[in-house]
Amino acid sequence: MSTAVSTGITREWQRFTLGERLGRYAVYVVSAIAIIWSLRTIEVIPEFLYDAPAQTYDLFERMWPFDWRFWPTVLSGLIETLHTATLGTLMALVLAAPVALLAARNITRSVALNQLANLILVSSRSVNSLIWALLFVAIFGPGALAGTLAIAFRSIGFVGKLLGEAIEEAQKGPIEALTAAGAPPMAILLKGYWPQVEPSFWSVALFRWDINVRESAVLGLVGAGGIGVALDTATSNLYWDQAGLVLATIFTVVVLTEIVTSRIRSKII
Repeated sequence: MSTAVSTGITREWQRFTLGERLGRYAVYVVSAIAIIWSLRTIEVIPEFLYDAPAQTYDLFERMWPFDWRFWPTVLSGLIETLHTATLGTLMALVLAAPVALLAARNITRSVALNQLANLILVSSRSVNSLIWALLFVAIFGPGALAGTLAIAFRSIGFVGKLLGEAIEEAQKGPIEALTAAGAPPMAILLKGYWPQVEPSFWSVALFRWDINVRESAVLGLVGAGGIGVALDTATSNLYWDQAGLVLATIFTVVVLTEIVTSRIRSKII
């Protein structure tokens, strides 16, 4: 679009400046180079891609019908998985609460303590649950204890980060009123902050438990107990009908936990 001004000079309107256009082109070029470089690095074999649909169909065909004789083992592993996720979530809530208080700048005024708390939260989130599980399996041996600790330590960063942000977003009015009335620090936490943070706390707890159910389902692949042990046993022995039963059970439980936690969270928030 062009417009004529009173001086007779014609100006052309452009959406982006020259620098913005060059920046966009540079992003496109770098993205294309990264994609091509990645494809060459991972060495995609076209022959494997061509018969992937046939291999997938053959795999699912071997999974059906399920071997229901394997169900007692699957049920035992499922119960252990739910216990691992639940206990690990409870431990994470207990451990994350003081870290969240240290990370909240309106509670803890020390910059050093804020940075220490943030370091703990980042360290927890940056290590995958499978890596935590491998670490605790090496320390405590295979079993549900290693899986429970892996879930707990992985969840500290998630719960503490969101809980600390909820504390920082608390309204100052009730806090200032309690402080002016001479309330002790514990009373300020319980009567001023907790009523405002409670809905977020339970929402985060339910959401994290839902995630932990999914993560604990695969910890058995590294020896941390749960239904993952049954899946590892079935796939290692090439018993695909048993593996299909385990996968169907995991899928069903994940869907049910998602429905239950979503409904509970909708009533809390």
